[in-house]
Amino acid sequence: MERRNISGGSEWEPVVGYSRAVRVGDRVFVAGTAPAAEGGGTHAPGDAYAQTRRCLEIILKALGEAGASAADVVRTRMFVTDISRWQEYGRAHGEVFGAIRPATTMVEVRALIEPEMLIEIEAEAVVSG
Repeated sequence: MERRNISGGSEWEPVVGYSRAVRVGDRVFVAGTAPAAEGGGTHAPGDAYAQTRRCLEIILKALGEAGASAADVVRTRMFVTDISRWQEYGRAHGEVFGAIRPATTMVEVRALIEPEMLIEIEAEAVVSG
């Protein structure tokens, strides 16, 4: 099966040795996606909803470059630094995936790569058709 790596253009990809997404056959795996602001830094520090929306925006772009869409997503994983804010994260996730309803996990973690980041999301898709 052909493997296709999709870059998000991050300076960290070649250093750490990862791709924003990888497509193998009809499967697309999107790496943990943090709320990186365009131009660097963290998008919307302190705003759990806006950070979740930013993560999902980056994920949807990577899916599109891999020939997939939100409708193809079968699994997401949300890593959050404050589980008590689950409704804020969940509202943003539901706006994108409410009708699709992928298998989803949300777990609290001690910290992410930048202290201002409240969430990181992974996604997996199976491209139909």
